[in-house]
Amino acid sequence: MAELREATEVDLPWIVAITNDAIRTSDTIWTETPVTLTQRSAWMRTRQETGFPVIVAVEDDAVVGFGSYGAFRAFDGYRLTVEHSVYIAADARRRGLGRQLLMALIQRATSDGLHVMIGAVTATNAASVALHRSLGFSASSVIPQLGLKAGRWLDLVFMYRLLGPSEPEACSP
Repeated sequence: MAELREATEVDLPWIVAITNDAIRTSDTIWTETPVTLTQRSAWMRTRQETGFPVIVAVEDDAVVGFGSYGAFRAFDGYRLTVEHSVYIAADARRRGLGRQLLMALIQRATSDGLHVMIGAVTATNAASVALHRSLGFSASSVIPQLGLKAGRWLDLVFMYRLLGPSEPEACSP
């Protein structure tokens, strides 16, 4: 099992490498443009300054995965809803690291008083859909041909998990 901890600037080269591998070799990130160290540094700083986690999974002093969540939408009505992402290095997949990171994000969001966690998953990513279902997420909708990558239309499925009480007055502001 990997050690999970809050990410630091030292982890950014690994985060960039994992992100760019996902961009290059999969449909999990819907862009064809690699990210830079400067972009990822700004992303991480913004997440952490707004109180959102960036968690890394570390094995043998190397980052083998990371996960984070941030605001789902900018309007006040969504303030208790977050959207998460989890990425694992190619040579570390299928060992439970994605589950470990996602469970940590769920735990953090729950303890922070958040109400809903959303995963926007490429509909053909059966492994991610299965992981989400196994951790209590439900599929709410599939939006066909929502994105385009490498000359192909991609369908998106929204997976959601309720984290807090159903009564609004019981939720943290």
